[in-house]
Amino acid sequence: MTAPSAYAAGSQALHVPEIHIETDRLILRPTRPEDFEGWVQLMGDEENSRHIGGPQPRAVAWRGFLTMAGAWAIQGYGMFSVIEKASGRWIGRLGPWCPEGWPGTEVGWGLLREAWGRGYATEGSAAAIDWAFEHLGWSEVIHTIAPDNLASQGVARRLGSSLQGPGRLPEPFQDIVVEVWGQSREAWMRRRA
Repeated sequence: MTAPSAYAAGSQALHVPEIHIETDRLILRPTRPEDFEGWVQLMGDEENSRHIGGPQPRAVAWRGFLTMAGAWAIQGYGMFSVIEKASGRWIGRLGPWCPEGWPGTEVGWGLLREAWGRGYATEGSAAAIDWAFEHLGWSEVIHTIAPDNLASQGVARRLGSSLQGPGRLPEPFQDIVVEVWGQSREAWMRRRA
């Protein structure tokens, strides 16, 4: 028996909002089927995925990819696919994320290694925070960051977030040590003004 196409979309598909956010160098939009190969690259590389769940084989990456697409279809939001304007390439995912049991309303990021060090995480996350406060009505934003992830701590600081204290993720991630960084909507708006 042949498995159905991974990309088959029938009339039963749930609606995903048409969102297109542009920054100086990036396009942020909901997950699309053509993003999967980039997702596999992100989640298959040990260094890329170290702080976002660890390396995953293709079949497990597929499940995570569908989780993000499903978040868009069910909740009306999820992490955006990040497209580099100059190349048109998918370079990662970032944005609003708040699954069941999460310690707060998060804007997180995960980019391919070749996109690191260019300020893309800060640029894209700032646009995603603006969008989350405006369209989702969030009163605060957090970032769950491993204590040894100095690069992401730097992004959080550049976004104006501060360390709030230790955090706890829901099962099956309850044993992962994280710190919660964050800020209120009011603090963000004052900083953006």
